[in-house]
Amino acid sequence: MKSLKTLLYSAALTTVATTGLLFVNQSQASAATTYTVANGDTLSTIAQKFNGSTELVNQIATTNNIADINMIFVGEQLTIDADQVATTPAPVVTQQVAAPVQTPAPVVQAQPAVQAAPVQQAPVAAQTTTTTSSSKEWIAQKESGGSYSARNGQLIGRYQLSASYLNGDYSAANQDRVADQYVTSRYGSWDAAKSFWLSNGWY
Repeated sequence: MKSLKTLLYSAALTTVATTGLLFVNQSQASAATTYTVANGDTLSTIAQKFNGSTELVNQIATTNNIADINMIFVGEQLTIDADQVATTPAPVVTQQVAAPVQTPAPVVQAQPAVQAAPVQQAPVAAQTTTTTSSSKEWIAQKESGGSYSARNGQLIGRYQLSASYLNGDYSAANQDRVADQYVTSRYGSWDAAKSFWLSNGWY
């Protein structure tokens, strides 16, 4: 027959082992983060808040069962898996700061003649504006036939933007302004947005 000391020692070991498992489970259970969508948020901007890039967009959409990554709503709560968040965003910032140093402005200004500089800059700006306007109009025709009053469920207007993006203001001016902001933050330019549309059938 086992002594009382032996039985108490066995019980203590069992308690320590069980408590240790509870601590492990608690630390594993705290890996997810809940984020509430704010006005103007997109999955791209949310992903950038967590790891400085858009790499988490598809993972966030999958985790939260989002069928259309362009359709999120103010007040919606999203679960962000902490295991998927990059923990070293610093190198990205370092690269962005270092890039301008490699192309110092004084060198560029010193090479062209004073008379030639305005002539070279004006045509480039004009061509860029023409191309961007052309791509913007192309997307508008594809999305709504160019109509500011077009409706498709939650999608509204000339650029078929979500009602939450327009924030209740469906005027033509606000549609153009919000569309420009959306494309700039997501693609950088209307030309890039058009290229994405050609590959995916949406932007």
